[in-house]
Amino acid sequence: MKTAVVCGAGGFIGGHLVKRLKSEGYWVRGVDIKEHEFARTAADDFRLLDLREPKNCQEALRLPDGRPDEVYQLAADMGGMGFIHSAECEIMHNSVLINVHMTHAAAAAGVKRYFYSSSVCVYRDMKPGEPEMTEAEAIPAHPDNEYGWEKLYSERVAMAYERRYGMQVRIARFQNCYGPEGTWTGGREKAPAAICRKVTAAPDGGTIEIWGDGSAVRSYTYVDDMVDGIFRLMHSELHGAANIGCPQYVTVKQLVDIVAEVAGKKIHAKPVAGPVGVQSRNFSNERIYSIGWRSRFDLKAGIQQTYPWIEQQVKAAASR
Repeated sequence: MKTAVVCGAGGFIGGHLVKRLKSEGYWVRGVDIKEHEFARTAADDFRLLDLREPKNCQEALRLPDGRPDEVYQLAADMGGMGFIHSAECEIMHNSVLINVHMTHAAAAAGVKRYFYSSSVCVYRDMKPGEPEMTEAEAIPAHPDNEYGWEKLYSERVAMAYERRYGMQVRIARFQNCYGPEGTWTGGREKAPAAICRKVTAAPDGGTIEIWGDGSAVRSYTYVDDMVDGIFRLMHSELHGAANIGCPQYVTVKQLVDIVAEVAGKKIHAKPVAGPVGVQSRNFSNERIYSIGWRSRFDLKAGIQQTYPWIEQQVKAAASR
């Protein structure tokens, strides 16, 4: 039986990844500073550990029968655009400490395969209609925010340890991920979850607020597709960063329209001031396609899975 440690198992993608690994027959230890907010962990063993501390990183990797076969490092201080722009110091401080200490602990323990979750935030701002950007074009670097700078630095840390210790490192640059059992309120939620929450609360024919004029272009990746990409990448021979994202690009206004359609409502979007982020995202997925991965969910199909879950959460919160 293969063994794996999932750092960030109390989070959205990490929680889904634990389920995938269990379905593949793994023994899994989950590690996080908090338990999962919405689902009972599927991990065989779950540890509450602050991975900013080196000793806790070492403890996370100390299994009953020795070191884990694989480590998936998804732990980070992160959230949606509002959090990214308001918590620069926390992101740079906390996430760098987690990544420096966990990468070092894994290499020192002799872990053979190590996955690091990066982000398309490492890329510069793009204009709508620009050609697809490849992974190599993240350099020369000009990320739009500190979250992107931290991710790019931590990629370099992981690659340096791969060269020194021979640990097989796999790096995924995530595009926006959404789905059930993710943060949907409180300031750390991503755009799809925020729009689903707002549409749920709005009456038919009502109005919701969006940051900016709704023209910013994004791609949104359903969580099952993201987890499949992680698993395939980890077991491939694909070195260097790989973008993982749905090739369907939509504006924020189109996202609102799709959520409203799934909800069966007519919704108006009202522009308000707020952190919009970059104008556009458009990235090549050719590297991840080369190992057989394709997204199976377009945005409407993913929202059809996500909206009912968020609707249920909103109604449950209102009844308390």
